[in-house]
Amino acid sequence: MTEQPGTAVLMFIAHRDAESRVMAALERSGVTDVTVAQSRLLQRLSPGGSRLTDLAEEARVTKQTAGSLVDQLERGGYVIRRPDPSDARARLVTLSDKGADLCRTAAEEVARVEHQWREHLGPQSFEALRDALISLREISDPYR
Repeated sequence: MTEQPGTAVLMFIAHRDAESRVMAALERSGVTDVTVAQSRLLQRLSPGGSRLTDLAEEARVTKQTAGSLVDQLERGGYVIRRPDPSDARARLVTLSDKGADLCRTAAEEVARVEHQWREHLGPQSFEALRDALISLREISDPYR
């Protein structure tokens, strides 16, 4: 009998499946020019915009990598850079209308994934899983 993977690996497997399904949904909707790395950066954008340095830190990539990904997303029309009203030297990365559409498509697929998980686990187990993950976020997510 084989041993079950650790809890962190099990969470990663579920996340990887959800991420793959979101990327497939984006492709079906006609979005073929966004990579997984770019999508991970998009997930971290604050509704009011984010500074590149903050995106890099939250995505755990170098500022240069984040800058390159934002450049690609900007060329694709998914994000725009605008002046930061709180600091004239800084710029904020924000979603464009096209980027907001992409995020809506992604959110719809995430909702389908979570619906499947709820159906598979049952409502009580699904809510217990969510509650446990929210609690773990308190000690595992410095950006919450």
